[in-house]
Amino acid sequence: MPYLFLAPALLVLILTVFWPAFQSFSLSFSHYNYNLTKAPDWVGLANFQKMLADHIFWKTLGNTLLVLAATVPVLVFLSLGLAILVNQKLKGINWFRLAYYIPVILSIVVVGIAWKAIYSSDGIFNHLLQAKIPWLTSPNWAIWSVMLVTIWKGLGYYMVIYLAGLQSISPELYEAASLDGSDGLLKHWDITLPLMRPYLILVAVISSIAATKTFEEVYILTQGGPYNSSKTIVYYIYEKAFKELEVNYACTIGLVLFLIILVLSILNLKFANVQN
Repeated sequence: MPYLFLAPALLVLILTVFWPAFQSFSLSFSHYNYNLTKAPDWVGLANFQKMLADHIFWKTLGNTLLVLAATVPVLVFLSLGLAILVNQKLKGINWFRLAYYIPVILSIVVVGIAWKAIYSSDGIFNHLLQAKIPWLTSPNWAIWSVMLVTIWKGLGYYMVIYLAGLQSISPELYEAASLDGSDGLLKHWDITLPLMRPYLILVAVISSIAATKTFEEVYILTQGGPYNSSKTIVYYIYEKAFKELEVNYACTIGLVLFLIILVLSILNLKFANVQN
């Protein structure tokens, strides 16, 4: 009987997740020969050999790892600090929580258009800095400008996760810690961080996976430019599959992305088990 109840959901998963994943894996070892109406030809590891010699792939992989290394620590710890800030019992604190969460629910298209205006040559940033910094048109600035938008939009989401954990910590623990001389920021080091460890690991896992799949910000703000300086793996997959119609090669890169996310997830879970 339980399997009968699970059958409809399992069928949906098979049709929308498992079967497309199997097809993508199969297409990684084949080639359509510029005719998508006929069955692809089996080419073995040819797509992987092409990928290893593709300097743009290595550039996008480096950009993706840079986004991962730069945004995840900021999201993990800055959103925790933000959650601690809005967890105070102050008048009107719910409005502050709402204000910090608004970027999460805003459409990425709206966010992208707004940030393009902010980054423009006569935008707010350049006006405040009294400079003409090419935020989106310089290879040295583009990827960092994209990452700033990613962090800004994700902070509120992870703040809510932390907030749920903070509200489950008994205030008596902080009172006992203050009697032992642990007060101010020290109480968060002694009480908050150890008890919030499961939430820290959860946010690290979620933000790591999200960082490796950064796409919308790149698509709206820079289109991967200039000179591929802000192009990520997911954007490169989109470009190959839907602009150049190299579906097989895109599936090959997608398989590599899947393996990267799998390794990150396993490492995070291993770390969580060690901590526990």
